[in-house]
Amino acid sequence: MPTDLFNELDNDKKIRIINVGISEFAKHGYINSSTNRIVKCSGISKGSLFKYFQSKEKLYFYILDCVTSELMSSLEEKTDSLPKDLFKRVIKYSELEFAWYIQNPDKYKLIIKAFKKSDTEIYQKIEKKFNLRGQGVYYKLLEDIDTKQFKWEKRKTIDILKWFLIGFNEDFINRTEVQGNIEIDNIRNEYVKSLAEYVEILKEGLIH
Repeated sequence: MPTDLFNELDNDKKIRIINVGISEFAKHGYINSSTNRIVKCSGISKGSLFKYFQSKEKLYFYILDCVTSELMSSLEEKTDSLPKDLFKRVIKYSELEFAWYIQNPDKYKLIIKAFKKSDTEIYQKIEKKFNLRGQGVYYKLLEDIDTKQFKWEKRKTIDILKWFLIGFNEDFINRTEVQGNIEIDNIRNEYVKSLAEYVEILKEGLIH
């Protein structure tokens, strides 16, 4: 969390520091990011930065919180318009998520780097902090679906889908990172196409 001193800054200055931080962490990740570059591009001193945030890690988690909260808020605004059918809802939700990524490429890169699985201490902290939040999103997304067509009780069905999506997204993130600089539009199309194919397989086991 930032200090009170940061919260007292004028809005333009706060936004400038946040945007520079997003750009830095998106390009370099946490480990290879530089507070020297951040202060230079923000037009502030290094001493000032550490008066606003006590460490690079606190700055990083604040920015990651801002970005993920913005993404969730954007998606929640559109949740009411999603199809009631479970499988159509999952695919449509994914399309909305990638539409946000296309509009916010640096924020997308930040999220991709942050949630790519690794054995680093910072990833372990990210997983601990955001895992429960992510699970809550899955249940909220799927809580009002029509379950009459399913073989199994609603909670078990949602759990199966949740585990599938977590694994699928983790695998896709890893493959995207390995492939390097790919047009985000192509990434979205590949993601949605691949997701739809696997969802069809899941339907065979979940529907009467």
